[in-house]
Amino acid sequence: MRLQERVESDIQLEIIHKSVGSITESDVMLASASNGLIIGFNVRPSGKVTKLAEQEGVEIRTYRVIYDLLADMRDALRGMLEPEEREVILGRSEVRQVFNVPRFGRVAGCYVLEGRMVRGRNLRVVRDGVVIYEGRLDSLRRFKEDVREVQEGFECGIGMENFNDFKEGDILECFTVELVRR
Repeated sequence: MRLQERVESDIQLEIIHKSVGSITESDVMLASASNGLIIGFNVRPSGKVTKLAEQEGVEIRTYRVIYDLLADMRDALRGMLEPEEREVILGRSEVRQVFNVPRFGRVAGCYVLEGRMVRGRNLRVVRDGVVIYEGRLDSLRRFKEDVREVQEGFECGIGMENFNDFKEGDILECFTVELVRR
């Protein structure tokens, strides 16, 4: 299997030059001009070539085992990929009652069905299986006490940033977004 076939579709790998024999000064200059690196297999660069590579800012990697070369290239290419965003659901709650609170507007009286609700995290309002709003969990209270989080099986009052159209039966999903290396 060729290295080019192993590259993920999000990254463009371009082999500019390949040859047999030792690594030369012209190889270093070509790599410098194309912002590339030099990969040598079962060869060592001379001192003169190494010094020129340092001056030009060209990386030279040499290998004796082909599997090491393939593993190193795979890891290097994966490092070039942008991390993926992955959503992690922290908890779900159901709106049981809606309250009008003078300072906050409308607040959802909720029962935490699973997980936990965490103040300051992302919150999604789901009505009849359709997401109607996403924002931030701005206010979280247990009775009259302001709290940071509420666990499964407890009741709480939830206020959202820029949203107050809660209805009984709405499901509120508390979530966070993580960046995951590909």
